[in-house]
Amino acid sequence: MGSAQETHRRKAPLLSMVIPCYNEEPVISQTAAVLEDQLTALMNTGDISSSSFVLFVDDGSSDRTWGIIEELHAKNPTLYRGLKFSHNRGHQNAVYAGLIAALQRDCDAAISMDADLQDDPDAIGRMVDSYRAGNEIVFGVRNNRENDTAFKHFTAEAFYKLMTWMGTDTIPDHADFRLMSRTAIAALSRYSESNLFLRGIVPSLGFTTDKVHYKRGVRVAGESKYPLSKMISFAMEGITSFSVKPLHLVTVAGFISMLGSIAMLIYIIVSVAMGRAVSGWGSMMFSLWFLGGLILISLGIIGEYIGRIYLEAKNRPRYIIEKEL
Repeated sequence: MGSAQETHRRKAPLLSMVIPCYNEEPVISQTAAVLEDQLTALMNTGDISSSSFVLFVDDGSSDRTWGIIEELHAKNPTLYRGLKFSHNRGHQNAVYAGLIAALQRDCDAAISMDADLQDDPDAIGRMVDSYRAGNEIVFGVRNNRENDTAFKHFTAEAFYKLMTWMGTDTIPDHADFRLMSRTAIAALSRYSESNLFLRGIVPSLGFTTDKVHYKRGVRVAGESKYPLSKMISFAMEGITSFSVKPLHLVTVAGFISMLGSIAMLIYIIVSVAMGRAVSGWGSMMFSLWFLGGLILISLGIIGEYIGRIYLEAKNRPRYIIEKEL
């Protein structure tokens, strides 16, 4: 493998497009057609191998998603392939399974991309070009948030700033639209934790990286699979996967609470000495509520980490593949 500074370009890679799918019946046929056009154009220009393919990973869909994947495979078994989970295991596991499958099929590189076509398919060619220039990982980074609500825009920026403050390597405005070389995927395969957060793991792999900026569009059809509750859960996964700072904050909060109690004690002594003491109901209730809330929050943070340890200790498989095309 060469570096990005090499004058000789890499050979045209055997490319796998990894597309995680969960109840994507309304859009998957259109996604397949768009990707076929993109890959065919790259094959015709000699930028990727003619054996390149699209790998759909069905994350336990309850609609006709897998049936459509089977139909696509029947029409063009070389171009369209599929993996079907026996049960819904989440977006990150679906992406990971597709990347590992690409590695097992001797692909030179794989691009993960959501099925809703919000990520710009025209960026695929630029990602391949960057790979051929020598980069092992190419991140797709959106350059606009025109279609986001003000709330989503604010929470996204806050999340990336929080992750940076906690010392986690993340790429702002990058989701899971990225190219990874065979070398990078092989390194990723050595990460065995159940608590997968690829947006943090992949940047931490090292290697030579690049960014491709693109304009993110609107969802072509169907509904978003990331409502607020799932976004919060995903954020918690990222925080607990890469940082123990929340546990440090619990300790700091304990010291602050102790100092607050000392200050309250001094206030009470002074009030009694000056004859201004009242029943103290207000200060007592404030202290009780404050300490009670602090204890519950602390227990909740610690519980989140213990829960992750519990899941890791069981060492259960991340997913089970029911069918493979």
